[in-house]
Amino acid sequence: MLTNEQIQQYHADGYLIVRGFLSAPEVQKLHGIAIADDAMRKHAFDLNDQTGKRTRLSLWYTPGDDAYGLLTRSRRMVTAVDQLLEGDGAVCHFHSKLMQKEPRVGGAWEWHQDYGYWYKNEFLFPEQMMSVMIAISEATKENGCLQVIGGTHKMGRVEHGFAGEQVGAAQRYVDLALQTLPHVYVELEAGDALFFHSNILHRSEANESDRPRWSLISCYNRSSNPPYNEPSGSSTIPISMVEDDALLLADATGLGEGANFLEKEKDEALK
Repeated sequence: MLTNEQIQQYHADGYLIVRGFLSAPEVQKLHGIAIADDAMRKHAFDLNDQTGKRTRLSLWYTPGDDAYGLLTRSRRMVTAVDQLLEGDGAVCHFHSKLMQKEPRVGGAWEWHQDYGYWYKNEFLFPEQMMSVMIAISEATKENGCLQVIGGTHKMGRVEHGFAGEQVGAAQRYVDLALQTLPHVYVELEAGDALFFHSNILHRSEANESDRPRWSLISCYNRSSNPPYNEPSGSSTIPISMVEDDALLLADATGLGEGANFLEKEKDEALK
């Protein structure tokens, strides 16, 4: 359970860091499975930034009994999300993605809001949506950790347009936000968690280091916030929670084909 202070901090800043959210054995298991996951590699695709550098991305909608699904559905994760989201509907899983930013070639992400993407799916209430990033490996300035502009979730949705193969926020509003609000580099140890609002402005630099940066990002929505232009259907199905020890105790492996992956061709069709 998050403390009242943590909940207040999230609503004030638009993000919350929870250190040691996963134990070392849990991180080791998750990392080992991610590295060897054939289905993950098969369905991964590249997204290029404005310089042509690429980030590998795998995205899926259905959380199962695989290692990622057990984490996404874990009591600690769902309970924390339930404490932070506004609204009264059940907590649902929209999608999860594994971000693979490899040494020297891992590209940047432009300044954007997640709701800048999800607005096109016709979700009406951004305050009922959020993401949770779990650091599978260390995230530092050198290997392109996430950056946020604290408090920008209170600005509302900013207009977005294309930047390379990505969608980026209008630069004028980004510049004004940077003049007004704190710019924070979110450096994480493996196992730390970052909870962030769907409207907070965030980005990351390219990975110029010799170390990879891998992270799992799970996105959540309230059942009371149905989308009117989203075919997956996952975002209004209440999560079936599992106990926190399931990740270590279960004979969990990588993703199967039933995870309902997003293919890059489908993503292009949605733009």
